[in-house]
Amino acid sequence: MARLFSPEARRGARAAAESTAGGPTPPAPSPYVGGAGGAAARPGPRWRDRRGRWTRGWVVAGAALLLALVMLVHSRVPNGIGNLGSLLQTFLPWLGLGIPVLALCAVLRRSVTAVVALLAPALVWLDLFGGLLVDKTGEGGALMVVSHNVDAGNADPAGTARQLAASGADVLAIQELPETQIATYGEELADAYPYHAVEGTVGLWSRHPIGDTRPVDIGLGWTRAMRATISTGEETGLGQVAVYVAHLPSVRVQFNAGFTAGQRDDAAEMLAQSIAAEPQDRVVLLGDLNGTMNDGALAPLTSQLRSTQGAAGAGFGFSWPASFPMARIDQILVRGVEPVSAWTLPSTGSDHLPVASRLDP
Repeated sequence: MARLFSPEARRGARAAAESTAGGPTPPAPSPYVGGAGGAAARPGPRWRDRRGRWTRGWVVAGAALLLALVMLVHSRVPNGIGNLGSLLQTFLPWLGLGIPVLALCAVLRRSVTAVVALLAPALVWLDLFGGLLVDKTGEGGALMVVSHNVDAGNADPAGTARQLAASGADVLAIQELPETQIATYGEELADAYPYHAVEGTVGLWSRHPIGDTRPVDIGLGWTRAMRATISTGEETGLGQVAVYVAHLPSVRVQFNAGFTAGQRDDAAEMLAQSIAAEPQDRVVLLGDLNGTMNDGALAPLTSQLRSTQGAAGAGFGFSWPASFPMARIDQILVRGVEPVSAWTLPSTGSDHLPVASRLDP
């Protein structure tokens, strides 16, 4: 005959079993958490999980290798579509910010694979820019030069001129000089610089005599570049120095056109041709080139001139924008002279920072 169990009978049988065993039976561990309808419990990733720490984190590892590849082949990125190569090279150092971000992701994933993969972009970045992190500045220097885009919309040109004069520069190059402000700069700089020359929107002030001044055609239809010879005297050991002042065309990032640098690239080529034909052995180019030393489009210039910041500076020397410098587009490039030190000067009210360098024979 079948035995029927009511709920009361079941509870009685359970109590009898527990009393026989000496206590309540512990509940079996549940594979679920979170109450009714909760999800299955998943233990977090652990470094102790030897197999898991190598098998997870492949997305982070892939992103790290891609970052390394972009930095490694940046010079091969074409400019055929929106000057993408030049845009990438202008802000190339900032790709290094991706390394700590990916490192954080690797730690959260407890992935040894991702950590190892991060060595690739770290080593590539250090190869490209590690030398700039070393302070290479030296003492002395026979000639101090300063270059500054003073900004046509500068609200205090007189104050900017006084700051530049106080820098102690022997040679001062100014770009984006409005015709209406030439007299203001001339008056404020006259005491410190007895010699000066202005061509179009660029000018040159000097403690040493200036001669053989002429505009340089960079294909714009108006003058934004000039050339002059400065006689520095026997005390400097430099003698005659050919000084170029240039303000290459501006570039823009536009949704429908990309990085509009075509006019700048053409102007750089024309300026480079003039410098290549320069008969003087010692040449200094001071100016707003609207491009960095990494920008392959400026190779006609950078292949024949040396950056003073790269040779004798400390850090990247970013000069633009003045409120939060992100790129060094203001350059001092030389040939036939030795950079001793290079640095940026404090803000003057322009949207660019002045850049300075000391030179020896």
